[in-house]
Order: sequence, then C-alpha cells, then structure tokens
Amino acid sequence: MGDQATPPAPELAEMAISDGPSLKHPFSDRAPVRSIVCRPDGGAGLAGQRVRAGGWVKTGREQGKGSFAFLEVNDGSCPANLQVIVDAGVADLSTLVQTGTCVLVEGLLKVPPEGAKQKIELRVDKVLHVGPTDPASYPIPKTKLSLEFLRDHIHLRARTNTISAVARIRNALAFATHSFFQEHGFLYVHTPIITTSDCEGAGEMFQATTLISEAEKLEKELILNPPPTEADLEAAKLTVGEKGNIVSQLKAAKATKEEIRASVADLKIAKENLSRVEERAKLKPGIPKKDGKIDYGQDFFSRQAFLTVSGQLQVETYACAVSSVYTFGPTFRAEHSHTSRHLAEFWMVEPEIAFADLQDDMNCAEAYVKYMCQWLLNKCFDDMELMAKLYDKGCIDRLRMVSSTPFERISYTEAVQLLEEAVRGGKEFEKNVEWGIDLASEHERYLTEDIFKKPVIVYNYPKGIKAFYMRLNDDSKTVAAMDILVPKVGELIGGSQREERYEVIQQRIAEMGLPIEPYEWYLDLRRYGTVKHCGFGLGFERMILFATGIDNIRDVIPFPRYPGRADL
Repeated sequence: MGDQATPPAPELAEMAISDGPSLKHPFSDRAPVRSIVCRPDGGAGLAGQRVRAGGWVKTGREQGKGSFAFLEVNDGSCPANLQVIVDAGVADLSTLVQTGTCVLVEGLLKVPPEGAKQKIELRVDKVLHVGPTDPASYPIPKTKLSLEFLRDHIHLRARTNTISAVARIRNALAFATHSFFQEHGFLYVHTPIITTSDCEGAGEMFQATTLISEAEKLEKELILNPPPTEADLEAAKLTVGEKGNIVSQLKAAKATKEEIRASVADLKIAKENLSRVEERAKLKPGIPKKDGKIDYGQDFFSRQAFLTVSGQLQVETYACAVSSVYTFGPTFRAEHSHTSRHLAEFWMVEPEIAFADLQDDMNCAEAYVKYMCQWLLNKCFDDMELMAKLYDKGCIDRLRMVSSTPFERISYTEAVQLLEEAVRGGKEFEKNVEWGIDLASEHERYLTEDIFKKPVIVYNYPKGIKAFYMRLNDDSKTVAAMDILVPKVGELIGGSQREERYEVIQQRIAEMGLPIEPYEWYLDLRRYGTVKHCGFGLGFERMILFATGIDNIRDVIPFPRYPGRADL
C-alpha cells in the first residue's frame, strides 16, 4: 500500500486536467496571476483554459445595471492585475467589488473584446472564497497614497503596487547575491547577531541584556513576598542553634539511632531554611552593582553583549580557514538619525577573500554590483518599469549604464583635489572640502553624478577616518580602504584590505583607544597563520534605493525600525 499514489480530490483532478502544468502553483490549487498575464502574448494563448485564480481586489465596479462586475485582482506574483468578470447570478457583487476583498474564483479564460487593454480575462462561474472588507474602515483605498502614510499601516502596505514591487525587487537582489557568490566559489557563513565586539568602534550599539527585566521581575516579587527582616534572620539562626543543641543532647544521652536520626533531619531542615532566609535577605531591588558599576557578571552572558553592527570580524575567522566566504544578514545601529538614509535595523552583505588585496577587493565589488543590476534587468523588468513610471524615470537606464560601464577608480587624494577644483569653480557644498575629511553624501554624489557620470571607486583613505582593521599603507597616513560611490545614493559599498600584520594591528587598536581584551581572538588570526585578505560590506537597502529611485530607506525594507518606531 505504501508505494501506491493517492488519487487527487475530484475538484483538483478537474483542475489538473484543464490546467496546463505551467499555470498551476505547485503547492496551491490556483494559478498565479503571473503565470497567466506575464506571458509574451499577455495570456491570449491561454484562451479556453479553465483556471482557478485568487488574490485581492485592487479595484472593482458593477456594470450593466448591476448584472455583472469587473474586478482587477492581484496576488503579488507580478505588478499586473488579472481582469475578472463575475455575473450577478454567481455571487453577491456588492461584496466582491470592494478594494481589499480577497477572492478565489474559477472559470474560463477568454480573449476580451477588441480594443481592450488586457489580452486575457477570466469569466467566472464559481466563487470559492470571499474575504470581505469594510470599505468604511479599510485604510488602503484605491486612491493614491503617500509612502509616508503607508508607514503607519505597515501590516497592510504590501498590498500596494509600490511596496509589493519593492518586495519582488528585494527578493530578486537577495537571490542575485547568493547566485553571484555561489557561482564564484564563496561559502555562505551565518555570523552571530549577538556579539561582544564593536566592529566599527563607534559605540552606537544596542545592548542585549536581561538585567533590566530580571530587576523588574525581582522588584515585583519582593513587593508580593517581602524580604526577611533582621528579626526573621535572627529567628532562623536561633532555630538552627536550638535544633543543634537537641542533637548534641541526644547524642550525650546515648539516645536511640532513630531519635538521633530524626533530630538530625530537623536540624538539616532548619539549616536549609536559614540558607534560604540569608539568600533572600541579600536580595536588593534594582540593577546589580559591583564596585559602584553595573555588575555584568550577573547578566545572561556574564559580560556585556550587543546586537551586531557588522558580521565582518566574525566572518574573517572563516576566511582565514576556508578562503572565500560571505555573510548576509541583519545588522543594528543605535544611532539617533532621522535621515532618509538611516535605519536602526538593516541588512548587510559582507564577503571576505583570503589571499587577496585591495585590487582584488575592488574587482569583486564592481563585478557584484554589475551582476545585481543585470539581474534586475533580466528578472524584474516589469517591476522596474513600475518604478520608472512612479518614482524615477531614469532608473532603468541607470541599471543599464552601471551593468555595462567600467567603474572609475581614483584615490581619495585625487577625489579631494577634484572637489576642491569644483569649489574654486563656484560649486558650493554644505561641508567644507579638505584632505582628511570623511566625504559627505553631497561630495560622493557630485563625483558620480556631475564629474564622472558613472560609479566611482575611491581608495586609499586617511587612516584617521577609517576602522582599526584596515591595512596601513606605506605612507603611514592612509589605509588600503575603498568605497564604491554610485549616482542617486552616494556610498553603496565600503571595503578594505585587512591588516594582517600582528604588531601593526595591535598598535592601531591602541591608537584608537579600544580595549584589547575583546579583540584577543581577532589578534589570534594574525598570531597563528596570518594571511593577506580583504572584504567589503554592501548596505542591502541602499542597493534597493539605488535600483528603484525611491527616496526613503524606510520604504525599501518590509518592517522599518528607526528612532521612535518599531511596529509589529
């Protein structure tokens, strides 16, 4: 019996007969809208096929004096809608036409009358499911809504054209990321979200602690069950003394073993009670302190711990063992920034390559960015067309340009000279330009958008503005760091050749005033079998901003976290 196939349910069998294998979803009894309308012929070649389709009504209207209704149904598989026609004899049309209603319908695909915008429509003869919506309270009507408004309805905003398109673009870029690195022999490594190392040395980290919750729990417990008083403690001690005396007296009187054993048991109970009373007497409300400072030895990890700002340091441990690796995951920064470019939780792609230098790093980063741009052109063109229509008419041309154009490469010193020339020529920047500054977004965008009109890689930055782990150059003033700057966004990638020399990196940690103890394990990578290696980090949301032309980073991540907001 075990090797016999289970026959399909009758209604699914009907679907299997009438549906082409390319239409039906592999794990659902419906045909995704994409499989119908995103064919080269717009779906016209499917006319006559019987299908089951589901989705949410974008817009609906009753026609023919209420005898039938047109529904534009979208299931998120593509930006296009499937036009559905339902007769009044099949279902209650007033419920179906409301924006936001969920429907699962079945019927025949037909070619619409000549002149219609769509190439195929579904004539419904069965309505299998209706998830109704109250139009008076539904917060996502069919009117045009601002992205800022939608941030107040995070749980429903994926039903809009923009956010669903961004979700598909984000998905495609994530897939492209894994494809690129897997094709080039990189190993995917999961680095920890909870860390005891501050990779950037900036200190803007979220702390991971149970001390506060434990203190609150203790405070509530002490209110319900107050700690013992001095009198309680003395009484417990007195009881132990009395029970001890009884044992001594019984032994002196040569009492029976049973009597002595029972008395010893009583003494043991009294001692255990005293121990509990003494322990509870030590309990004090508030965060535990030691020598006037918070006692992190009492914390969950017995030391301070944080949410990571980068997986780079940890992934280096694998690069120094298996050569080519990458990590891709969430990172966190407790920076009180309300700009359109910052989030408290964001995603980073961080590859690391052993036996490679700064030139190799730049080559890899450039190839990766080009790969992602071409991937979107190949896999998400319909979504990119929507972005071009709604937000940035040049976004598709920008992807084409970046995917096919060699990036400009200039040193930081050359970049500053170009910016200084621009200032002498009348260009005004909010932040003054001089050697040693950390280039601002306005400087980065001027280099890419006005001077070179393409992506620019700036390398060899002053050591004073870069992290301790970047390799010191022979001039002792600059480090082997590089940033990829792109139009629209500015810095997209930051990377470097890592400092592999033990004495030099030890000195750099000391220069920056960082404690040595948390980085002892990192120094071990230089003590034992050190190797030349490099890597970079790409801010994933910034890549989506660059690709789509959307202005605010809060609109390209499903659940944005920023100061004052952490919905859901």
